[in-house]
Amino acid sequence: MKIVTWNINGIRTFGGGIKKALDSLDADIICVQETKVTRDLLDERTAIVEGYNSYFSFSRGRSGYSGVATYCKDSATPFAAEEGLTGLLTNHEGAVGCYGDQKDFSSEELQPLDNEGRAVITQHRIMCGEKEKMVTVINVYCPRADPEKPERKQFKLQFYKLLQCRAEALLKEGSHVIVLGDVNTSHRQIDHCDPSDTDDFSENPGRKWLNSFLHSGREEGETKEEEPNEESEVTSSETNCSGKFVDTFRLFHPTRTSAFTCWSTLTGARQTNYGTRIDYVFADCRLAKEQFVAADIMPEVEGSDHCPVWGRLSCCLLASSKPPPLCTRYLPEFAGKQQTLSRFLVKVDQRSAAWEKRDALPGSQEEGEKRENSNPSGAGNASGKRRSSTADSVAPKGKKTKTVKTSPNPQGSLLSFFKPKLANAFPSTEAPLKQRVGKPLRVTPSQEAPPPTGPLAARHAAGNPEAKKGPAPSGFWKSVFHGPPPPPSCKVHGEPCVLRTVKKEGPNVGRQFFVCARPQGHASNPEARCNYFTWVDKGK
Repeated sequence: MKIVTWNINGIRTFGGGIKKALDSLDADIICVQETKVTRDLLDERTAIVEGYNSYFSFSRGRSGYSGVATYCKDSATPFAAEEGLTGLLTNHEGAVGCYGDQKDFSSEELQPLDNEGRAVITQHRIMCGEKEKMVTVINVYCPRADPEKPERKQFKLQFYKLLQCRAEALLKEGSHVIVLGDVNTSHRQIDHCDPSDTDDFSENPGRKWLNSFLHSGREEGETKEEEPNEESEVTSSETNCSGKFVDTFRLFHPTRTSAFTCWSTLTGARQTNYGTRIDYVFADCRLAKEQFVAADIMPEVEGSDHCPVWGRLSCCLLASSKPPPLCTRYLPEFAGKQQTLSRFLVKVDQRSAAWEKRDALPGSQEEGEKRENSNPSGAGNASGKRRSSTADSVAPKGKKTKTVKTSPNPQGSLLSFFKPKLANAFPSTEAPLKQRVGKPLRVTPSQEAPPPTGPLAARHAAGNPEAKKGPAPSGFWKSVFHGPPPPPSCKVHGEPCVLRTVKKEGPNVGRQFFVCARPQGHASNPEARCNYFTWVDKGK
């Protein structure tokens, strides 16, 4: 049995085909985070993949935000599945249950914790030797503590607390438990590219929670291997972990350094491996000790600012005969049971709809414009009358239609500007009366005779000073539109710098500055970005 977690930073990461991407990961259960898709935007190609059954959790407050999904091979079909951690989103049979003691949470606190689409739970049967057991897989995308929003720090800690409550309740009921996903906190200094740059590293509330959630197998000699030629960077204060779960990666690689799963794309930090390890596969202590045989990260897999993390177990999955009700194939929009809104409003004539679809012009045009563009020579009073009569004929009965005054010269559409026009020095005799009485005739530029060509062109230019003027010089436009200032060279590498703009709210928001163009990295790395920085003068 193989399980994978990956923060994909948008379901569109699978641009080459979602099935191809899932197959390339070669896993029985694939948990993805940050799908950034809501239910109304989920398409059938993403929801229903041949050979897999999927389970989604969507953000209910913001579009294009958060969201998680679990894809299970048909050979690993779960017998129960549930969205969220609180149980408030469950209204069907086949739920996982076991919610634990939630007395420390008020109802006002519980609902928001599940409204952002941050958890999907699936429950599977496994065969361990000759015994059939149960394992619950909790796919989570934990919140980020935004330093600009203090309330999000508390929200993150509340989510951690609820996650631990649910996981330990399931463990207490006799199920093995795997918690995996983007936890958004690096646990130890060895999991961070530059821990000295972070104030009070070990005092971070998220790390304190991880210490209470995880159990340190090193204290009991439970590590599977000791990697040679590497000194352990784990201090004694960091091994004070008394929880019920194990970080499976550190179980197999307790001293591996520079093993990161997330990098900043804005600074190109992946090129110098200047990142953090915040994606995990946690398992309860007994399952990790008895069934896990390997776990590792996949930094070579690109397509996101995170990389996949996987774990392999010696046990075998037993597929359920039928997916649970949360499966996306049962959603009305994919099961062929959902009716469209138009069926409740208009009785559609299939023959007329087919004819209109066949003869329609591109774009969103009114009926009159469609007719005018398809037959420009018929524009005039008659076409105006036909437009109004046609509009009246298609109006629903029992409703008053708004009468539109037709003009002798109907308004043209965008296509009419691209048609050739005949030169006409005099206005038409069918022009409106108020243009012919009491006002001198005016000739528009489009009605003037074309300029002379050939031998007469020189005489025309001599008598017309405006004709001598050529196009405006390029220096004029450069004085009007200021381009970006020329980049200076950084002092260390002597390479052209890159222009950046301050986005953070504050006194310098909107200001531009130059920094070294190389990717971000550790100060000791000569290939990384140097500390060159200079503001762009406002006058430039």
